[in-house]
Amino acid sequence: MLYPDIAQTLIACRKHDLDVRQRLIDEGDLFGGYNPEMEKVHLENARRLQEIIAEIGWPTQEQVGEEASQAAWLIVQHAISLPAFMKSCLALMKEHEKAGTIDPVNVAFLSDRIAMFENRPQSYGTQFVDDDQGQLVPYALDASIDQVNQRRQQLGLNTIEERLTELTAQMRVEQEKQRTAAERQVAQNEYDTWRRKVGWLST
Repeated sequence: MLYPDIAQTLIACRKHDLDVRQRLIDEGDLFGGYNPEMEKVHLENARRLQEIIAEIGWPTQEQVGEEASQAAWLIVQHAISLPAFMKSCLALMKEHEKAGTIDPVNVAFLSDRIAMFENRPQSYGTQFVDDDQGQLVPYALDASIDQVNQRRQQLGLNTIEERLTELTAQMRVEQEKQRTAAERQVAQNEYDTWRRKVGWLST
């Protein structure tokens, strides 16, 4: 490991993110929109990662160790208020993917997440949303489920169906309660307004 201090910083940033998330879940304040406290943590972590990237480039496992490199990915995955930053990180990660120095699963997750925010179909089925009936379903796919499952298998991921079962089992009471169609539409409108504000959508 070349940068142990940076590694510790990244791991601490991830821990802070997850600790705040768990507290907000326990308090019932995480769901129903993007919690301002959670967004603040995500932005702070992203700005710190930006500084790290400016110093050493993308923090690979060789530079900071596996745990810290995974932490860097989580920070980017959660930096949803910074579209340009997420896209620039994806470009860096794809370069490392070609060289075999980064986990391709992380590239798949980030690529799908960006596609979802931009209203484009995803390629690996890593992103899930509520349908019109409030049921959890995979976000739009760019191919058949069988084809996407083949891509997932190549990355060592389970099938979309298996992942959906896992996620459904993990859902908490706060997420499971059924919303009316009107409530779902209000939530969708708020989501679209937020995406325009931060730059995911231009219209």
